[in-house]
Amino acid sequence: MAKAFASQGDMQAKTISFTEIGDRLYAFTAEGDPNTGVIIGDDGVMIVDAQATPMMAEWVIEKIRGVTDLPIKYVVLSHYHAVRVLGASAYDAEQVIASDTCRSMIHERGQEDWDSEFARFPRLFQNADTIPGLTWPSLTFSDSMTLYLGSRRVDLMHLGRAHTAGDIVAWVPDERVMFTGDIVEYHSACYCGDAHYGDWPETLAAIDAYEPQSIAPGRGDALVGPEKVEEALINTADFVTSTYRAVERVTARGGSLKEAMAACRAACDPKFGDYAIYEHCLPFNVARAYDEALGIDTPRIWTAARDQEMWAALQD
Repeated sequence: MAKAFASQGDMQAKTISFTEIGDRLYAFTAEGDPNTGVIIGDDGVMIVDAQATPMMAEWVIEKIRGVTDLPIKYVVLSHYHAVRVLGASAYDAEQVIASDTCRSMIHERGQEDWDSEFARFPRLFQNADTIPGLTWPSLTFSDSMTLYLGSRRVDLMHLGRAHTAGDIVAWVPDERVMFTGDIVEYHSACYCGDAHYGDWPETLAAIDAYEPQSIAPGRGDALVGPEKVEEALINTADFVTSTYRAVERVTARGGSLKEAMAACRAACDPKFGDYAIYEHCLPFNVARAYDEALGIDTPRIWTAARDQEMWAALQD
């Protein structure tokens, strides 16, 4: 029987957790599905990553209303991917904030990514008909900006390319807590289809330099305490470098994409094969690593058609 494309066969509902990772700071997680961060200040709430549809965003809002009645003032997009941004309208926020690069990527490839991700993982787009269209940031920045929720300071920063070229983090200095989006994962495969493998470890090192006490990662459980944070940073770096080096060795000798897939499996299956969405991510990760190893700096745009062609070419 042919393997189901990407995660089309994954229809099992996940258990949601809402974990306090610092004073009035929360991570909405769901067993490897996309996470959302919640920052509560004196006069309002900031969301970090919006979920894929307005209906799914309502699950986050329900959790928020269990701990505060303050208005949701800001929705921050850690990057441009559809599963992170298309639910933003549900929050009715004053501002939707992202990096300049993230907004450019929405313009360049946002619709293609929406079509691609919906076909790959339909369970993550529940009540997709509630999505009003592409989510456009109303406020962007280049390297950093600071916002205040009353006396609570939040620093939004682009620390380097990693999961995408436009990744940002949210740093709450009073609690030393960081919301990293998909730059950091925990026991969930890193999706690297738009990655910059060569930069990613340096960006992780930049996060580590802040010595966060807790992290809300892009996927996987909340990381509470320095030991858990360090474990996740090391593990994410290992995933990224193990994938890239295996593929790079194949390209160096002129090997094929399928040979690169076999080499990546040999290096990564024993360590990461049981991670959430591992089989989903692997072909996309290998394809991007192969391109980067050949000197293609800007990731090629994934379309629904390209997804299917690549998937078919890399299956055994």
